[in-house]
Amino acid sequence: MPNALTTGPTRPISGQIITFAVIGVINTATYYGLYLLFLMYLPYLAAHILAFLLSMIGSFFLNAKFTYRIRPTWRKFLLFPLTNATNFVITTVGVYVIVDVLHAGSRFAPLLASAAAIPVTFVVSRWVMLPKVEAA
Repeated sequence: MPNALTTGPTRPISGQIITFAVIGVINTATYYGLYLLFLMYLPYLAAHILAFLLSMIGSFFLNAKFTYRIRPTWRKFLLFPLTNATNFVITTVGVYVIVDVLHAGSRFAPLLASAAAIPVTFVVSRWVMLPKVEAA
């Protein structure tokens, strides 16, 4: 029987989705707070990248513990940024389009741009974080 830290594969996906969403809200708030802080000192793209990287580290540990209930490993930690590659591209392009193409301002651009990336990030993070089940 798996212990509490390795029950990810047996936990219902609905629970994973809900927890992932809650952590996503926490992560987005962390990202946005850092973005606004860094925006006072850095250009918007640098502020976005730095805030994104720092919040991604927090997201890894929160999702490992609460969403997937797995033990964090170096391998998963090093692979986790790959799960956010799509998120990073979508949000970065989105921030650029909103700010430089649409001239809508940099303050809320990251919040708008991140919405489209959330479902893809869940699917890919689940694939990376959970152990692969052997076919019978």
